[in-house]
Amino acid sequence: MIFFEKTSNPPACLAKEKTKANGDHKCGDVLKRLKDEFKNKCYICEYKEPHTINVEHLRPHKGDIEKKFDWSNLFWSCGHCNNIKLGNFINIINCTIKTERVEERISLKMDPFPMEKVIVTAIENDLATLETVELLDRVYNGTTQLKTIEAANLRNSILNEIKDFQDQLCSFYKTENDDNDSEYFKIKIKNHLSDSTNFTAFKRQIIRKNPRLKADFEQFFT
Repeated sequence: MIFFEKTSNPPACLAKEKTKANGDHKCGDVLKRLKDEFKNKCYICEYKEPHTINVEHLRPHKGDIEKKFDWSNLFWSCGHCNNIKLGNFINIINCTIKTERVEERISLKMDPFPMEKVIVTAIENDLATLETVELLDRVYNGTTQLKTIEAANLRNSILNEIKDFQDQLCSFYKTENDDNDSEYFKIKIKNHLSDSTNFTAFKRQIIRKNPRLKADFEQFFT
């Protein structure tokens, strides 16, 4: 999970839909705005352009009309993550609030050889962090037999993204004495670290854990 900047002004249709017996919280331009503000990524697993899309409630509404139509409670999610979260996680970190420091409270690691489970570790010991860690562990590693297969497919995508990112890092340092080539690979690395790419949190973790990489590339966290 990474920080996503979300606008505070709600789409006008939400207030109107809230008054209806069967109002739709996916009304008007809700979908377009959520897609844009979450960079068309699932806010939980960070898969970009997911094949199944849900408008997810960060805090389960359970019939509460205010929560159901609260713009600040509407998030962009894939079906895999939403079906795991459901109404079971009520205190996870709100990744649209910068002061929540979501990237600093959780560590993500995946070793490619052998390709094992994603290791999700709490850096801080508060309830929200621990609950978020539990959710991410289920998302990346599976729960039921079906979700475990889905999680394995997700990990394959993560591995491919990390491999390409590491290839760009290696190429950068191999060519650092050639201004033209090194600048080319620096741009590629900068793109990898942007909010809008697949699995940004994993790649930023790689940078944070290496002093030289951190010195060279932490500036590109946006």
